[in-house]
Amino acid sequence: MANIVQFENIGLRYGTGAETLTDVSFTLRSGQFYFVTGASGAGKTSLLKLLYLAQRPTRGVIRLFGEDAVLLPRDRLPGFRRRIGVVFQDFRLVPHLSARDNIALPLRVAGVPEVDIEQPVQEMLAWVGLAERAQARPATLSGGEQQRVAIARAVIGRPEILVADEPTGNVDPDMAERLLHLFDSLNKLGTTVVVATHDFHLLNRIPHAQMMRLDHGRLLDPTGSLRHPPHRPES
Repeated sequence: MANIVQFENIGLRYGTGAETLTDVSFTLRSGQFYFVTGASGAGKTSLLKLLYLAQRPTRGVIRLFGEDAVLLPRDRLPGFRRRIGVVFQDFRLVPHLSARDNIALPLRVAGVPEVDIEQPVQEMLAWVGLAERAQARPATLSGGEQQRVAIARAVIGRPEILVADEPTGNVDPDMAERLLHLFDSLNKLGTTVVVATHDFHLLNRIPHAQMMRLDHGRLLDPTGSLRHPPHRPES
């Protein structure tokens, strides 16, 4: 399995405040399943923003698909982003579009001919169990149904990486299990899956998943020790 993502000594600071992420280094292997865990405020969302290129680091190196993503020219960013599917915590569905049209949106933005859109959209609706709700608008869908539409929209372009930020945070435990099953099914088809969650009860639901734990912006090793010791002020 090839390395699909590499973070090297990443630091992220918003404005002039303290660093949100400090000396974060890790490697993601193609086709693996990863959980990013930690308490609220640990830096999970910030790490994911770096991963799907919504944010650039303050320092350090990020390599995606074998290339330096920090130095990537702006005109190449859209092509890179199409290789990464994102499921946002707040869904971000377009309210005036049906479930079907929300799912079809990435294909239309990419210029896929309309004649080639219908079949993959129908397949996605069936995959997430919403074939009967194709014409429903987001306001008429439950939280779990909205999340499934968001997942279908994120993966319809067959991304190499799927990133999900707290995807089970707004659904009941039964729906959380169902959503994780969808992620696991996608992972078994070869997609690298990265799920951020503060719900530690979910971690055992995917026994083959690997865990990365953040604590106050620093990455911990599996035993709970800091991978990088805190910086000591110069005397």
